Amino acid sequence: MSSSTVRVTSSPSIKNAPLVGLAEGNGAFNNAHLAAAVLVVPYLLKAFLPLVNRGGFKTYLFLLVVSGVPTTVAYWTLISMYGPRRNDKVRLPGKDIEEYVTIKDVELKKFYNGKNKIPMQVFHDAYFEGKIDFNGDVLDILEQRHDWARMTFTPELFKYVFTVLIPEVVSHSQDQDLEQVRGHYDRGDDFYEWFLGPRMIYTSGIITDNTVEQSLEQLQDNKLQIVCEKLDLKPGDRLLDIGCGWGTLVTYAAKNYDCDATGCTLSVNQAAFGTERIKKNGVSADKARIICSDYRDLPAGKGAYNKIVSLEMAEHVGIRRYSQFLSQVYDLLEDDGLFVFQVAGIRPSWQFEDLIWGLFMNKYVFPGADASCSLGWVIGKLEGAGFEIKSVDVLGVHYSATIFHWYKNWLSNRTAIVAKYGERWFRIWAFFLAYSTITSRQGGASVFQITMHKNLNAFHRVEGVPKHAGCHMKSEREPS
Repeated sequence: MSSSTVRVTSSPSIKNAPLVGLAEGNGAFNNAHLAAAVLVVPYLLKAFLPLVNRGGFKTYLFLLVVSGVPTTVAYWTLISMYGPRRNDKVRLPGKDIEEYVTIKDVELKKFYNGKNKIPMQVFHDAYFEGKIDFNGDVLDILEQRHDWARMTFTPELFKYVFTVLIPEVVSHSQDQDLEQVRGHYDRGDDFYEWFLGPRMIYTSGIITDNTVEQSLEQLQDNKLQIVCEKLDLKPGDRLLDIGCGWGTLVTYAAKNYDCDATGCTLSVNQAAFGTERIKKNGVSADKARIICSDYRDLPAGKGAYNKIVSLEMAEHVGIRRYSQFLSQVYDLLEDDGLFVFQVAGIRPSWQFEDLIWGLFMNKYVFPGADASCSLGWVIGKLEGAGFEIKSVDVLGVHYSATIFHWYKNWLSNRTAIVAKYGERWFRIWAFFLAYSTITSRQGGASVFQITMHKNLNAFHRVEGVPKHAGCHMKSEREPS
């Protein structure tokens, strides 16, 4: 396998992909083709079926309604199976599936052997149940996934989309948020500490030097400082952290910037952990606090805070409630305040692999987190809520570095994890962390850190110039 145009990296700051890991997937979906199929199929049915070929336009509309979903499902299935890869610059080795995984289930073995690749959804569900094993390190084998797995839409995926995902996107109630967040984050602090480490931060860290491997703690400390500097925190500032997790940023900000910090979370465990963390760091309860509350129920009026931060919480808000959430943040923020917003999302020019990974994440890891959208969509929502964007940093590769550390931590604690939570949970998280290391590195998913303020005439933009880090580059060249 060789390529004259694709190169590999060797930065110690991340898990570098092997050449085969840089292979492009299938991104052949076309909205125009789908629309044409949906419109033409009922016409053909009307033309050739004896029972309806004498009907008029109303008959056509009836057939359009009846055949629309089956036609859509058929198109998605076929194009995911037979659509071409984005490009063939990286040639795949073409090894037998047995080189990569061991299929122990007799029925699965009948269908997937030799050059017969297994659909990724079928594979990961079977792996979680112990029916398939990786022949080596999970991450190393997943790097070569295009040689042994197919990124195709399966009946199980369609079932999940129609019976779970779409209903949850449409409803996305407050009770649903409470049930899903507490079911996820109140599983046990030890479960998360086994991969998050002592900082207990479940969001992307930031690389500040790509010539060395920075520790997980350094990546997270970098992020804490950068966020606080982007907020331009000063003594006496009133900071709100929406979706504060285990309270690390709240504690850090109050301790190091002498601001008044409030964090809110729906998780009972996180609120208790964060409150104890504040106490252990010598920060008084009247200076920092964690409230176990939905963001919609915060006991605060308009302009109650002059600095607001929300790191990777908005995905759980949901598409339906997104604008409402941002409007509430706008009201809570003082007119001359700053808002730092970090949110995960997917690329608009997606490949089928991205969608299959996203459905896995929604089902097994972050249920209800349906608002992981493209950067353009997020910016449109923010500007629609009345914010003006000051800066955007795309942190996908930083997330890859962070998750790679989480992955190594998780594997190192296997014995304790399996003893308390079982082999299945260990496998789900090993797969999640390994695959997320890859997808955030290759751009399938990313995370966006956005700094903004209200778009008001009276906002003094010039005062933010010193914090416009992207504009302050040291010139090493002579001016002409």
